[in-house]
Amino acid sequence: MHEGKEELRRRLEDLGFDDVRFAALAPPLPGAGLLSWLASGGHADMGWMERTAAKRLDPGLVLPGARSAILLGVNYLDEEAANAGSRPLWARYALYRDYHDTVKPALARAGAVLEEFCGVPSADYRYYVDTGPVLERAWAARAGLGFIGKNSMLISRRHGNWLFLAGILTRREFEPDPPVRRRPGEPGEIGLLCGKCTRCLDACPTRAFDGPGIVNAGRCISYQTIENKGIIPRELRPAIGARVYGCDVCLEVCPWNRFARSGRRLIIAARRDIAEVSLRDLLGLTPALYAELFRGTAIKRIKLTGLLRNASIAAGNSNDPGLIAPLLRLASHPSPVVRVHAVWAAFRLGAGPSLSRARAAESDPSVLSEYAKSESEAD
Repeated sequence: MHEGKEELRRRLEDLGFDDVRFAALAPPLPGAGLLSWLASGGHADMGWMERTAAKRLDPGLVLPGARSAILLGVNYLDEEAANAGSRPLWARYALYRDYHDTVKPALARAGAVLEEFCGVPSADYRYYVDTGPVLERAWAARAGLGFIGKNSMLISRRHGNWLFLAGILTRREFEPDPPVRRRPGEPGEIGLLCGKCTRCLDACPTRAFDGPGIVNAGRCISYQTIENKGIIPRELRPAIGARVYGCDVCLEVCPWNRFARSGRRLIIAARRDIAEVSLRDLLGLTPALYAELFRGTAIKRIKLTGLLRNASIAAGNSNDPGLIAPLLRLASHPSPVVRVHAVWAAFRLGAGPSLSRARAAESDPSVLSEYAKSESEAD
């Protein structure tokens, strides 16, 4: 069995996966942490996480009779990308074609390998890449692909914080790989190899951590700029800075990244051109330009209104009065969500008097409230 597993690992790596590990699905994951987090409202309005909690803890509810999980990591670090110095800022994973679309075909090929090499019927496995009720990070930690850091992310000793995770649940039993251990004891411990380091907790711009490994989604920049489809709280906007899609701060500061090198990128396709788009260009996006530029990327999830909202916040934090004109145009945008943030940003840049016409033309309560608050602050 061991020799067969190692050959399977090699074949899956040949498909382009940078790390392949195996986990036993018994015993089930301890659920106290997840359930406590959900009960506290740490998931904000991501209700699907609460609705699927039982399945996340018990893969047997996803695939009855499942006995093993194959955890697959794809390294998305691109050391040559110029994102670090660009404005606006994007989460690194966004500077690729949508990983859901590129990793999924590779998972289909992995399934074919399972069928041909291991004789696993197609009905005896299911694969997911961040789309199903599967706790990929927790199973990856059990399989030894990495450990859960204080930033709540899976940290690999080989790849740092830069892994897309995918999983295959199967009824076939495979010998599990050992988890990462520091000493005899519970291998799932949060911050297992973090030591006394708290760089990720200390660096978070919005103080989104309620404790090691515990993210308050409502304060998280990634949640606010991607998952939140409405108005971003005023008190969080200044800390968002130039970020228009996601946030990598708690990943970037991790010392384990010093061991990471760029991935092979056999499965994923870089879109470095996105990092070259200026903030002014984002503020001027039309539906047609948006569709052309971001087609096939994860950024399409937030739609044009979400990106204009985020770009308005970045503009408000830019100290660039040259962005007032495009913000004034957005102050009359059809979407009240865009208008609210454009008004806030224009006031931040000193355009209060110029907004009177936009205010008079609007009757949406949220926009008028934003105008009143911004006008009060300006006074």
